[in-house]
Order: sequence, then C-alpha cells, then structure tokens
Amino acid sequence: MEMSGTELLFHKDSYSKSCQAEIVACNEEGIQLNQTVFYCRGGGQPGDTGLFKLSNGVAIEIVDTIKDQSSENPNHVPAPSNILPEPGTRVVAEIDWQHRYRLMRMHSCLHLLSAVIDGSVTGGQVGTEESRLDFDLPGTTLDKSEITTQLNALIEADYRITPRWVPKNELSENPTLVKTMSVKPCDGDGMVRLVNIEGVDLQACGGTHVARTGEIGLVAVTKIKNKGRHNRRVTITLTENTSSR
Repeated sequence: MEMSGTELLFHKDSYSKSCQAEIVACNEEGIQLNQTVFYCRGGGQPGDTGLFKLSNGVAIEIVDTIKDQSSENPNHVPAPSNILPEPGTRVVAEIDWQHRYRLMRMHSCLHLLSAVIDGSVTGGQVGTEESRLDFDLPGTTLDKSEITTQLNALIEADYRITPRWVPKNELSENPTLVKTMSVKPCDGDGMVRLVNIEGVDLQACGGTHVARTGEIGLVAVTKIKNKGRHNRRVTITLTENTSSR
C-alpha cells in the first residue's frame, strides 16, 4: 500500500536498506523515484538520509526526504554540491541504516510511552539522541523513575510489533486508534496503516518500527516538563546499544 505514485517499500519492510529504482522527476526541490526505501519526513519522524549510487560510479548524497507539495511523492533532497541526474536514470537508493535503525527504536519506544501514560498525545518528535511526547494532562504528576521502569519492563518482554492496513471507516468507528491529535493518519486507497504492539498498543501510524520491543534496548526518561497549562512533555533517551539487522 502506498500514498502516492511512488511505491513506498519501507511500508512493506522497515528493514529494507536499499533498492534499485528509476528517477522519474528531478529538480531543485529533490529527486523522485518510482520506488523508494527512504522514509519521507512526517508524523514526527525525520526523513531518511543516504546515497543514490549511479552505474558510472557517481554517488549522490541525500540529506533529507520530504513530501512534494504538488504530487505528495517523496522528494529525496540532494546535497547542494551534487549534479542532478536526468529522469530515466537508474540508481541504487541506499539509506543510512544506522541512523534509520536508531529512529525505528525510538519511534517504537514512543508508542510504548503512549501506552504507559494515560493521556491524549498532543504532539511528539522522534530523534536519534532523544525523543519526546506531549500529553494533555492538566494537574497530573508524572514520575521519571516509575515511567522508566514500566517502559523497560515492556521492552524486556519482547512483544511483537506488526503493521497492518484496515479500511478507513474503521478509524471513524474507533477514533481511539488515532492517539496523536496533531498527526494525520497514513492512508492510501481508502485504507489506513496501523501499528500493533501485541497486547500493549494499537494505533494509526505511517512510521518505521522495529519488529520486537526487545530491539529497542534499555531506555530512560530524562526530562518531564510543563509546556503550558495542560501539556506535559516527556523526553526519553536510549541507554543501551543494540545490534542492527
């Protein structure tokens, strides 16, 4: 399932590190492919970075991936010094896997955080060094140590994480599937993508995730801040390195 004319391979397999592709459009805003493993910035998760490798040995550095405003296809943003190739050029598109994998671990942990804390999510951001969620919790006291313990218990239980697509009407019938009020669910052809942490959490999400919670590694809640009268911002960081696939 994809949102646009570009086939989004990361929705089928978050662990795909590279793919062969053909350039279908190219301008100052970015390079569009017929298919891609590069995640397009959205839902609080940064866009992927990496390289496009051409058959003549030239490598084009990709510094970001963003949505094209007119077509909604992913725009792979090249470094300014790169010469733009012509449409029809074949490339091997290869993501910076270590960067992506760390974001996958962080994003999955934020889903656990939304399960641990009982409150509406008003915003969030996935990062490589730290990530956060904002909760609508007026007058609520949150404890960093307690939340850290609960998160690490869910991580060590090694729950399966699986995506699936459901008809869009299921979302209107069950609005609790959209946990983050500021994020538009990922949809395509009347279907919506859900991410299920078996027995723990189920919500609409278009991001990339690890396959089991154990891959996240140990984490810590580093900050809890009041952001206005209602919002409580909870920030997490990874405290354990895990081997990537």
